[in-house]
Amino acid sequence: MAEIFQNLSKVPYEGPESKNPIAFKYYNPDRVILGKKMSEHLPFAMAWWHNLGATGVDMFGSGAANKSFGTVPGTMEHAKAKVDAGFEFMTKLGIEYFCFHDVDLVPEAATIDETNARLDELTDYMLEKMKGTNIKCLWGTANMFSNPRYINGAASSNSVDVFCHAAAQVKKALDCTVKLGGRGYVFWGGREGYETLLNTDMKFEQENIASLMKMAVEYGRSIGFTGDFYIEPKPKEPMKHQYDFDAATAIGFLKQYGLDKDFKLNIEANHATLAGHTFQHDLRVSAVNGMLGSVDANQGDLLLGWDTDEFPFNVY
Repeated sequence: MAEIFQNLSKVPYEGPESKNPIAFKYYNPDRVILGKKMSEHLPFAMAWWHNLGATGVDMFGSGAANKSFGTVPGTMEHAKAKVDAGFEFMTKLGIEYFCFHDVDLVPEAATIDETNARLDELTDYMLEKMKGTNIKCLWGTANMFSNPRYINGAASSNSVDVFCHAAAQVKKALDCTVKLGGRGYVFWGGREGYETLLNTDMKFEQENIASLMKMAVEYGRSIGFTGDFYIEPKPKEPMKHQYDFDAATAIGFLKQYGLDKDFKLNIEANHATLAGHTFQHDLRVSAVNGMLGSVDANQGDLLLGWDTDEFPFNVY
């Protein structure tokens, strides 16, 4: 395989006095603090979507970042090139984990059976890449917000066909997560909410969301998944109001439907600030309730009313 990031060597730790822009100043993975290596205190993960897929596209123009990796996007060749790029990137930065949506890995096909076959092929390729490395899967999830079928929700959709398709997607995403040795599985309900209460049966929709989550837990345990399930709270965007509004709301939902024994929360900084909280607030609410599971360590711009998913430059 040809080297993709040819101008990037393995990033070293050089200390706070270093002037090298491509060196760690404070993160020393091998330094032992309170009996554990820093890499154990801070087990960083690479997000497949943001690092290998997102091109910076917005409502006013096309993406500015070329992530074709010398192939044609939307092909299995491109999907495998992203695997090559991702593993090279993680190796050079010393990142030991990755996380993914199902359709981050492969382009969605015309039918779910075809998509599943692509996922089988690509996860086989990923397993081969994982051999001989210390790189592991942190968590997986299903993208149930990008395809137009989910315009009115996935588990909360008023269409039985859409609900069933969402359930099938979750099943396969769980299969892939277990196959790759993932430690967690995430639900983020970007379309699980409402635009107006005038045509929304909130109780019915939330019961359907809980039903899908219960089926996911039952199926996951049946195939040997021993990790935690997570809800990633967010108040809005793309929906005007999302049911997993913030940490407190998500915890209440999990307790209401008896899911709190299998679920924890994946807290994202920019989602907390969109809800009118500090990042620390949602982390604390999760922690004091014994529900802090994972952290999406990004940041947003407090002057903007949307999720900008910026890389953090503040330790909070």
